[in-house]
Amino acid sequence: MKFVRFIMKNAALASVPKHIEHFSKFSPSPLSMKQFLDFGSINACEKTSFVFLRQELPVRLSNIMKEINLLPDKLLTTQSVQIVQSWYIQSLIEILDFLDKSPDDYKVLGEFVDTLVTIRNRHNDVVPTMAQGIIEYKEAFPHDATTNQNIQYFLDRFYMSRISIRMLINQHTLVFDGTLNPVHPNTIGCIDPHCEVGDVVQDAFHSAKMLCEQYYLRSPDLILQEMCSNKKKNQPMSIEYVPSHLYHMLFELFKNAMRATIETHDHSNNLPPIQVMVSLGEEDMSIKVSDKGGGVPFRRMENLFSYMYSTAPTPQIGERTRPPLIEILASSFSS
Repeated sequence: MKFVRFIMKNAALASVPKHIEHFSKFSPSPLSMKQFLDFGSINACEKTSFVFLRQELPVRLSNIMKEINLLPDKLLTTQSVQIVQSWYIQSLIEILDFLDKSPDDYKVLGEFVDTLVTIRNRHNDVVPTMAQGIIEYKEAFPHDATTNQNIQYFLDRFYMSRISIRMLINQHTLVFDGTLNPVHPNTIGCIDPHCEVGDVVQDAFHSAKMLCEQYYLRSPDLILQEMCSNKKKNQPMSIEYVPSHLYHMLFELFKNAMRATIETHDHSNNLPPIQVMVSLGEEDMSIKVSDKGGGVPFRRMENLFSYMYSTAPTPQIGERTRPPLIEILASSFSS
């Protein structure tokens, strides 16, 4: 029996390049927040979602795997990148197993949900593992001047792809698992149609404040202001959004703002507060986070959104010193 499973596994692995070549010829289907909300609240059908995802996920997985294969050979041979590749290959094989199964079989639908949960859990450490692979490459080839721009372009696409895949998986598993979120019972999957932005700001700030006080033994306060357009003055400051995504972005901004504020005012007894302005217009919402942490020199502006740049101290891992890249990338969207 083990021998039969071994043969079947090898056969599946051997067919992976063919499937990647086939599915990567298709473009991912664009989906809006409204489409997610309408499907989850009005016409949610597990069979429809199953049929869509068993085709859509291979397309998205194959497209990003195709791009991984275009990375420099020396980067592809790092242990960490090979681990990431193996995760994507295994996930693709597991999804492809449902291509010829009937959507009318409730057992199949249940197995599909379980498989999606397994895939989501498998990919939990994709961000730090990919970061580790890039560090291994940079350490081995420190003088490769062309690497930064190529890595920047690839990682932007790679992590956006990861977010979209996890969004699809989360929506299916949360909408069709038959349970309600006790904290947010009105959410549709992972989307809150009435996400109270002020509450998310407060939650993210207090989490960052707790972390800051553990490390620095003090932290700045928060001043939160909310402004609405005249037509929306009597309406709640809410939007249709994924609260966990908003929380994560704010949490990272608050961590940076708190660190800069404390290090700039290290010898002051009073720390200037961090100010947040939430402005709801007729068409969109803006969130502005301001601090008095000293700012960023103009000559470094281009580095702000680079995965390879950080002003944070180098973290210590074991007996070796590692660049801060892992620390930066490990905080990318994981919800």
